[in-house]
Amino acid sequence: MYFNRFYKINSTFNNLSLQFRRFLRTQNVNKVDLYFQRARLIDSIRLALRSNSSDNLIPHLENPTLDSFVVTNALQSAPSPDSALSLIENLKTIPHFAHTHNTLYALAKVLAKAHETAKLQALINAINSGKFINVARVSYMDQMRWYAISKEFKEVVRAWDEWRITLQKHPCTESYNIVMGLCVQLGKDSDAVRVFHRMIEEGALPNCRTYTILIEHLVRSRKLDSAIELFHMLPHVRMKRTLKQYSVLVEAFSIANQLDVVKILLDQMKSDGILPGEAMLWSFQQMQDAGYDAETNELLRDMLPDGRIKKIGYSMDSSEDDNDDEDEDKESDCDHTNVVDQPHLKPWLDPASLANALRKWGAEEVSALEDAKLVWTTRLVCKMIRSFKSAETAWQFFCWVACQPGFNHDIYTISRMITRLARQGCVDLVDQLLSKVEREGIQLSFSTVQLIIDFYGISGNGDPALRVFNSIKTICGPISKSSQLLLYSSLLRTLVKCNMNPDALNILEEMSLLGIVPDLQTYSGLMNHFALHGDIKTVQRLFGMVRQSGIEPDAYMYKVLIHAYCKCGRAALALRVFEDMRNSRLLPDANTKQLLVKSLWKEGKLREAASVEERTEEISDALPLALPGHMFTVSSADLSRVYNIYSKSFQSTCS
Repeated sequence: MYFNRFYKINSTFNNLSLQFRRFLRTQNVNKVDLYFQRARLIDSIRLALRSNSSDNLIPHLENPTLDSFVVTNALQSAPSPDSALSLIENLKTIPHFAHTHNTLYALAKVLAKAHETAKLQALINAINSGKFINVARVSYMDQMRWYAISKEFKEVVRAWDEWRITLQKHPCTESYNIVMGLCVQLGKDSDAVRVFHRMIEEGALPNCRTYTILIEHLVRSRKLDSAIELFHMLPHVRMKRTLKQYSVLVEAFSIANQLDVVKILLDQMKSDGILPGEAMLWSFQQMQDAGYDAETNELLRDMLPDGRIKKIGYSMDSSEDDNDDEDEDKESDCDHTNVVDQPHLKPWLDPASLANALRKWGAEEVSALEDAKLVWTTRLVCKMIRSFKSAETAWQFFCWVACQPGFNHDIYTISRMITRLARQGCVDLVDQLLSKVEREGIQLSFSTVQLIIDFYGISGNGDPALRVFNSIKTICGPISKSSQLLLYSSLLRTLVKCNMNPDALNILEEMSLLGIVPDLQTYSGLMNHFALHGDIKTVQRLFGMVRQSGIEPDAYMYKVLIHAYCKCGRAALALRVFEDMRNSRLLPDANTKQLLVKSLWKEGKLREAASVEERTEEISDALPLALPGHMFTVSSADLSRVYNIYSKSFQSTCS
């Protein structure tokens, strides 16, 4: 069997004994020291894998500190699937090593990249049969991910179909993303469009990655106008634009020599508070060659290799105790006859693991961090802030790193820290940072302010959200009317989450005085909130405002109304809404129809209940399983527009 060639299965006793020995060995070890000790060993293995000689690899694998963490990250850092598989093969000679969940899953990804489908299936079967201790069954999602990496379309669809049968409902959005993304890679344009249609039809709302896949697909097919149109829609559907999306579009328009569009994208990226990635370096150089010096100089400065970060090079004399910052000096002292053939890499660094080691933020941990003499860059600090599980620990790190040589906080690190604090409700610290921003004349991006207000809704801090909103001109500067609408919508959502209903209605009146009309999803969200609180008068008032503003209600809004009336025993009014819905050529979903029929029966309106059943059957034998759209985020009209932009770009392939 393929499986037997690759792995040996340790007995329960040996595995438990191994875990116990490691537990004893790490009890009194400084977690940060342990992290850097492991990092040096990972670097040694990375370099050995690039040396094409197992003789260089074995001594590092015999290191007593080798564990699943080291092996997992070494596998993920391997230069090729073949080198990763050689590492697995050599591990069979190491008696003190036993595979864990993390190493097996890293191995599965390696097998997928190597297109070793039979061996991948053997590994999945071995895990699912319980041959590995304390390793859970492989989920359908992980199977789909691995088969997608190996471009096994049939296997991806098979796992997806099995998952659907198990759930007896539509699976999560990411499963659609995996299938659709693979269709794009394989050039199955019509299949990708059908999967996206299925996602919307079944009620799985698109997320950021969904839109990234759509944009990448349009760019691959040279439908740049459609790609940029879809991209500009994202704020309206309450979807955060990502660095990946910007990178794809900037590169595409740079290649097309449409540098005026690239300039607009860079301005928007700055407005969104997104730090550019290395993938954009070529595009920025193109811009600079075309004379856009002012727009690119600062960005290029942030993206060029940092000379302070020294490279690691392979040396037969290096030991695990060598400091990363000394590696370059050691390399210059050794024999230069083979220097040309020796690999040079950036030292391995995982911000999430380092942040986890620092979770206590004690004096010993901080001392070990200072001794490591890391080069702190904006990108690394942002990743660290994001990785801390505790906002308080992230704040301690934020204050500490400000005092480190060669580092100064900028708009990106400040924005990341403020939003992190807001999400966990650290109002005083947010106010402290906002005061500093105001004193120093720094203006936050609009998206950062919107995130603060949204996160205050999650942490239940409505009053601070109002204060931030009222200070928008000071914090952010002038904003467009479309941005004002988005900000008002975020504030309304936060206020109703915090049950500040009178304040929400006051804000609604303020919008009316300013001539800012809430969009469909904002109205739906407000109506749903007041319906849940049994405030039918406010629900009716809001629906009247929708009619007066000339907005055409969608199926989701009608659903909210029908549920509201049925819940408070007003089935006659719910029936009237159903009639309006039918006249608009819309239908309720199955649950809404059943609720209406049941409510009519309870109120003795048997003829009307039967009529609802008959008329829905006349229009369609199969009622939709779910209604597209969602309160406060996206309407069915928006989803229809997104689908039309996407599908019409591939009409010739879909017909």
